[in-house]
Amino acid sequence: MADLTRNAPPATLSVRVAEPWDDYQLLDSGNGQKLERYGRVRLVRPEPQAMWAPADPALWRDADARYEGSDEEDGRGRWSERLPEFAVDCGPARMLCRISTNHHTGLFPEQRPHWDEAAAALAGADAPEVLNLFGYTGAASLVMAAAGARVTHVDASKKAIQWAKENQAASGMEDAPIRWICDDATKFAAREVRRGRRYHGILLDPPKFGRGPKNEVWNLFDDLPKLVDDVAGLIAEDARFVILTAYAIRASALSFGRLLAEALGDRGGAVEAGELALREASGRLLPTSMFATWRP
Repeated sequence: MADLTRNAPPATLSVRVAEPWDDYQLLDSGNGQKLERYGRVRLVRPEPQAMWAPADPALWRDADARYEGSDEEDGRGRWSERLPEFAVDCGPARMLCRISTNHHTGLFPEQRPHWDEAAAALAGADAPEVLNLFGYTGAASLVMAAAGARVTHVDASKKAIQWAKENQAASGMEDAPIRWICDDATKFAAREVRRGRRYHGILLDPPKFGRGPKNEVWNLFDDLPKLVDDVAGLIAEDARFVILTAYAIRASALSFGRLLAEALGDRGGAVEAGELALREASGRLLPTSMFATWRP
């Protein structure tokens, strides 16, 4: 665990590894791509971090679809095949995955260690409140709700919110206490601070760049510090966690850890920073993103 308290120098970084489970496995990676299994569906998607050679080239021959071209968010590539929707069970959540105009599927499997940690941190809490900012298609929200939390899920995309509601229905969790809110995360968090709201757990997974429902512009490096300050103001006295994930390649996990440590320094506790990684079938680790977490 990196020692990132307010006045201490950072030490080593952590690696949180998403191990394979029944419905998901990273089969291989290399040459800027990754080969994944979602249930029975095998996909090849871009992965710039995979700078090595594939461990088993023969595995790649049976892929059901390949994303060819750029991995940019605006979909500058295309899929070799159009596949029907497929479902992936992630503990209590059943996620409906789709391939569409970009290389994403609606699920980030490397985030599972965070979902499991957060659910465990909520054990024994009395009706905890959780805020999920940039909540996307709802995997974390569904896992938190299954762990007994009342969840406020915020995302700027109406399409993502609708997809999350479909995942809620697929999971048989229609009665779960989740508020689905289509809003700009920064504006919502600022309003919650003014309202005096408090949460026992907060997750935020901001993009590098994005736009809100009213065309608000989000830039990670410009806007994250203010958002983290607001997050610090939303933490309940008996809070259990803050989890920040970022996929911005030119940033540092130490930077995100320091940002949380500065914002939450007067609360004590510990900040951990590092990388999320997927373990492939050969045992190699594929790094996917950075994270920083705070625990009391």
